[in-house]
Amino acid sequence: MTQLVLEQILNGLQFGLMLFLLAAGLTLVFGIMDMINLSHGSLYMGGAYLGAAAAQASGSFLVGVVAAMLGMAAVGFILEILLLRRLYARDHLAQVLATFALILIANEIVHMIWGPQPLMLNPPELLAGPVDIFGFSYPAYRLFIITVGLGIAALLYLLVSHTRVGMWVRAGASNCEMAQALGVDVRRLFTGIFMLGAALCAVAGVLLGPLLAVQVGMGESILILAFVVIVIGGIGSIRGALVGSLLVGMVDTLGRALLPTLLRAVASPEVAAHLGPALASIMIYLLMAGILFWLPQGLFPSRA
Repeated sequence: MTQLVLEQILNGLQFGLMLFLLAAGLTLVFGIMDMINLSHGSLYMGGAYLGAAAAQASGSFLVGVVAAMLGMAAVGFILEILLLRRLYARDHLAQVLATFALILIANEIVHMIWGPQPLMLNPPELLAGPVDIFGFSYPAYRLFIITVGLGIAALLYLLVSHTRVGMWVRAGASNCEMAQALGVDVRRLFTGIFMLGAALCAVAGVLLGPLLAVQVGMGESILILAFVVIVIGGIGSIRGALVGSLLVGMVDTLGRALLPTLLRAVASPEVAAHLGPALASIMIYLLMAGILFWLPQGLFPSRA
């Protein structure tokens, strides 16, 4: 039982850090731009497809990651310049409708280019096997994801907390109008933030590709969890996105792994197998509701 718990804690850490890569860009877009971007999950999907296609063509997983980052950063630049910039002054309903349309368009474009069948994306051969950790075998690729996620989180912390650009970002998250009045080029800052968010989505899509199916519509379900994360952590807060992602990742992973085992004590194995994952999903939203009851602005609100 101890081995199972330790293994699921590592799985939850890995899943939470990948959620952080999505939520970090999304919380900055929402917190600084006041922009509800439902198409954020489509950037994740596009990164997974670009990475899988580039990795298959080149035979190198690293080439796939770099191609996905550069490709989706370019897509983010084009989207922000041509469409999203015109939505900043609109109300949230217009933003929701426009970016929901982008989801449908992105799904059809991916379907036309790569077809309905999922793409295969294999992990690097060096990381394909297990390694011994804490007295049991654990997939080396999942440890690699944890390492990359922690590294990117540290780099984002240094960027936001110890650079001039990070100061502009924090100022924009706290009071965008005042930052603009003090000389910050908000338009260029918005474009850079959106490109960074798109690149982080691409990294998450490629890294999760070998674990999940690279298929049309893969971004919608994880987008919901990303919004839950930024609501829990506090809109506009990178620190909140990290803490919220880890909380959601742990609750979801441990719940799905342990609840069926616990429920077998009071229910049949079939009922426990179906009820456990459903209760784990419910627990995420109960967690969000509980945090918002006590802290309506989230754990680390940027405008506190």
